[in-house]
Amino acid sequence: MIKVRNLEFTYKGTGKKAVQDIAFTMGQGEIFGFLGPSGAGKTTTQKLITGLLRGYCGNIEIMGKERNEWGNDFFEQIGVAFEFPNLYTKLTAVENLELFGSYYKNKKKDINMLLDNVGLLEDKDHKIESFSKGMKMRLNFIRAILHDPEIIFLDEPTSGLDPVNAKIVKEMILRLSNEGKTIFLTTHNMTVAEQLCDRVAFMVDGKLSLIDNPKKLKMKFGNKTVAVEHIENGIMSHTEYQLAGIGDNKEFLSLIKNKEVHTIHSSEATLEDIFIKVTGRTLL
Repeated sequence: MIKVRNLEFTYKGTGKKAVQDIAFTMGQGEIFGFLGPSGAGKTTTQKLITGLLRGYCGNIEIMGKERNEWGNDFFEQIGVAFEFPNLYTKLTAVENLELFGSYYKNKKKDINMLLDNVGLLEDKDHKIESFSKGMKMRLNFIRAILHDPEIIFLDEPTSGLDPVNAKIVKEMILRLSNEGKTIFLTTHNMTVAEQLCDRVAFMVDGKLSLIDNPKKLKMKFGNKTVAVEHIENGIMSHTEYQLAGIGDNKEFLSLIKNKEVHTIHSSEATLEDIFIKVTGRTLL
């Protein structure tokens, strides 16, 4: 669905490349995460692909066609939800969706159904100026998918959401992927990336350091040990065993058979740990 090769971009007047010779591909139905701290080049890359920025070097091929060769029909194929919602505050939720929906030729999804999906149906006739940030984020999200696009660009889609509503949005993103929609997700939230993304790309200073599946990364960079928490003489104890040959480890087998075990888990690295190790940078 998307193929990027040797992509470079410099903002006029700065002389510094915001994006430096990056390359990646995205398949249909894939959730692809661009991870990195603020200023890494994630949003710039998204804007280049969506056409909000021009004058790039390299190639951006979308659905088999170079980005610069697309006309206005390109916007029928994509949906975009920015981190900071851009809504008409003097209009109601329904009026906003009806207005934005009128810009597209595609058949629109049912507005009431979408509002209900994100818990905004009861507020549909309220003006946006009375909405919290979380409510605006949820409305912004369904606005991006209202016209049933093939490719969806999401910038920090759970920012400002409480755990319940964040879960709702994440479940909708996974459902869209299962329907064959391709999703480009930019975030510095490694937990969200781990929960949603089929592959992630680490970006720092306009460069991509690594692209891989989150689970494979955690296995590759994690310690191949098993940690066991158990009660020993009335005190909580923590013991680690090598994962290799653990089925024949007599001490481990004796412990889980004879002691009061509280937890057993493998020592996987977190995506944030891996990001710091690979890039030498934090996410802040």
